[in-house]
Amino acid sequence: MSQYKKILVINLMHVGDLLLVTPVLRALRCAFPLSHVDLIADAKLSDLVRLNKNIDHLWAIDKKGYHDRLWNYLKFIGEIRAERYDLVINLHRNERASFIAALSGAGRIIGYATWGPHLLFDQVMPNLKAVKHQVHSHFDVLRQGLGLTELDDRGIEMWLDPAVEEKALERWHQAFPDENLTVVGFNTGASWPTKRWPKEYYAAMADQLLAQGYGIAFFGGPMDVGLVEETLDLMAEKDNPWLAVFTGKVTLMELATMLKKCKVLATNDSGPMHVAIAVGTPVVAPYGSSPVPGFYPYDERSIVIQSPVECHPCGEHTCDHHTCMKVITPELFQEKVLAVIEGKSYERGHDGPRVWQPDA
Repeated sequence: MSQYKKILVINLMHVGDLLLVTPVLRALRCAFPLSHVDLIADAKLSDLVRLNKNIDHLWAIDKKGYHDRLWNYLKFIGEIRAERYDLVINLHRNERASFIAALSGAGRIIGYATWGPHLLFDQVMPNLKAVKHQVHSHFDVLRQGLGLTELDDRGIEMWLDPAVEEKALERWHQAFPDENLTVVGFNTGASWPTKRWPKEYYAAMADQLLAQGYGIAFFGGPMDVGLVEETLDLMAEKDNPWLAVFTGKVTLMELATMLKKCKVLATNDSGPMHVAIAVGTPVVAPYGSSPVPGFYPYDERSIVIQSPVECHPCGEHTCDHHTCMKVITPELFQEKVLAVIEGKSYERGHDGPRVWQPDA
């Protein structure tokens, strides 16, 4: 097996997608311990990987700002070329990432590629996320492209800045001063409306858990603020002292710190779901429009509730009936949340989380 002195990994996608590259970084570090391993990622997501112990340098690209101008984008590629990488691994099949890889001047270029730039790749492989987990598809790139047979898979990983952690924990303790309180995280948002479990259901489950003496912490980004406000308006327990709302108020690293304090995260298929797994917090997640195989929570303690309807998984971003999520009741969701809290063991449905399917 060749020893590459300088390796570059590219992934410019979203929160969950970027975190699902971290097992690849560890595998490369273990396979090539003397190599210099770098990563290109979206600048706004740098908190997720800037302290990753398996990379030597993070290239942060401002996709929607500075580097969205052609000249600046070409200058960025020039800086990459100047590094003279021996190996580039592209794990994002779109034009921007594919062109960076293709024009990198690297000695060997492998991975996913769109049409056109693929002509400059040494080996192009399909992204098989439709039939297997995204991490496993990434590992196929390492196996087929580099001949790696043993991969050190410790799951998805994220390292926290102690200063940021201290600041976030101070805010957490202000909201939940009782260290013995069991807190359940809630993430009601998702990139597509069809991935979102109904707000009425989240409100009902939050009321039930608060009434039983659990704390509830709402998370999500700025785009989720309105949805969380609407959910709170539906709650009878919205003034409960053990309810805190951090939606739109924390950075990605602060979010990760707070998720570590949660016993479990009740969440849609979303970025925060993968952040929770990265810091060791199990999740319970309903899957309606989303296919389970590609992006299930990469953790054996977690539970996926898979919709039983015939149209699952449709992959559509909008729907006029949303039956797939409505058949997953608050009672079922809460039962699985409590199962995780109580540490109940169940047989897993496949190589990943425990999969449950309500009666159709």
